[in-house]
Amino acid sequence: MSKSALVYMGVALCAIAAVAFVALRNPATTGGAVDMSAVAAMREGDMKKLNFHPELRKVSEKTFDAENGTKMTLADYEGQYVLLNFWATWCAPCRKEMPMLSDLQAEFGGDDFQVVTLATGRNAPPAMKKFFDEIGVDNLPLHRDPQSAVARDMAVLGLPVTALIDKNGNEIARLTGDADWSSDNAKAILRNVINSSAE
Repeated sequence: MSKSALVYMGVALCAIAAVAFVALRNPATTGGAVDMSAVAAMREGDMKKLNFHPELRKVSEKTFDAENGTKMTLADYEGQYVLLNFWATWCAPCRKEMPMLSDLQAEFGGDDFQVVTLATGRNAPPAMKKFFDEIGVDNLPLHRDPQSAVARDMAVLGLPVTALIDKNGNEIARLTGDADWSSDNAKAILRNVINSSAE
């Protein structure tokens, strides 16, 4: 086989692989799955820290304490996209970004999307409420992960950490550290993800 034929065959195989990858993540071929390669290409500024996983990751099945005192799991949110934020009352970056997450909930929250906050480790409910009161947040849940069971199960090693979860309970992306969630870029990414299921 000639050298040019080998080059042509290599290019063709790469093209086939690229088409297969896009088809794998394309809403038209997967019934609403997120085209992660397209969304990942949209990242700018702080959103460059939002890393999309090459493979879907099932979220933790461990229970946590809901704000109303009942036990919940992340499976209770299946059917919605979730922006899951791990935080703590002692976390200064959490205090900085929480109002922006609250604004995202106000703008995008509904049947298809929820911002879910989960205080991990020792966080007394009165201290959590005071934290939210001081920064003017009243539309996010005061859920607790007191033994850090969910956080450990999802390999959360520092705070804050924010995971983007699809409607089937798969973590599709993660951002470690705080971020400017009020940016137009962050909103465009979330809008693209949320709208993918409607296409």
